[in-house]
Amino acid sequence: MKRIFLLFSLSLFLACNTSAEKETQTNETAETEKAQDSVENFGIVIHGGAGTILKENMSDSLEQAYKAKLEEAIRTGHEILANGGTAIEAVQRTINIMENSPLFNAGKGAVFTNEGKNELDASIMEGKTLNAGAVSGVTTVKNPINLAWEVMENSEHVMLSGKGAEQFAKERNLEIVNPEYFYTENRFKSLERLKDRNSEKTELDHDGKTAFIDPFIKDSKFGTVGCAALDKNGNLAAGTSTGGMTNKKWGRIGDAPIIGAGTYANNKTAAISATGWGEFFIRGVVAYDISALMEYKEMSLAEAAKEVIQNKNPELGGSGGIIAIDHQGNVSMEFNTAGMYRAKMNKNGELEIGIYNN
Repeated sequence: MKRIFLLFSLSLFLACNTSAEKETQTNETAETEKAQDSVENFGIVIHGGAGTILKENMSDSLEQAYKAKLEEAIRTGHEILANGGTAIEAVQRTINIMENSPLFNAGKGAVFTNEGKNELDASIMEGKTLNAGAVSGVTTVKNPINLAWEVMENSEHVMLSGKGAEQFAKERNLEIVNPEYFYTENRFKSLERLKDRNSEKTELDHDGKTAFIDPFIKDSKFGTVGCAALDKNGNLAAGTSTGGMTNKKWGRIGDAPIIGAGTYANNKTAAISATGWGEFFIRGVVAYDISALMEYKEMSLAEAAKEVIQNKNPELGGSGGIIAIDHQGNVSMEFNTAGMYRAKMNKNGELEIGIYNN
């Protein structure tokens, strides 16, 4: 009898102990989740262009180079946001990383015009005030997105172009470079190949009948860099920067510097940056259309982005994609091409990088 009592007591003790351990674990899990939820929401998403980006045309080393630069760029912005910085600062500094890389058609990696020049466009917008700035056709400003910010913050205008924009950049003490800074052999050879084939043809940053051909990847099309961010104060911002299209003439301007087409931000809805066939993105007012569907039809970001990129814009004849983040931190990376260089990070530091349509 005594032995039975001892066994019973031991069993009861073990059961109680196990129950206590489970309760402790449950409490710890709950505390962890509570701590995560208490972190102010923020997030960031970027793109480096969309088009016919196929894995079979991409070397392993080049793929890793793109992924590494995308990660460097997005971590730059994420760190700013994590430390309480503004969405507009995160967007600007993130785009700077991509503008300074020859991998992307923006800044250092910009494509050449028919005259053998590099003409750069950019725009930036903040969602709290709907304030915005843009520049087009600049040839000596190292980081066009910085000039777009200066237009927004330190002028009474929204868009400046050409020589006037460059004069304003000098007055704002931005870094001015010799136009030769933007020369890259691969981009120039791309222009020469195109001129050899057809001097009247232009290569756009899109799929389809005419297309911007990335010199690193055979028969591939892409262009433009962009970023959208949500900061801890609940403010949204977006920005876009590009070199446009190879062999462009007559001062052609695409959607990248056009507020509402290539860039848009509104705290009520989302921050959006686009990449693709600029003429159709302008006609479809793509970035604003996504915001309008959210505001007036009460669509989610995912629903609105899908409607515009998969249905409305292709009906016009356009192709490309967008990246966006809404006021709740939801992210969309919607595109209708074979690929889009893209990455996103949330408040927990979870990173996702993509290139192909998979």
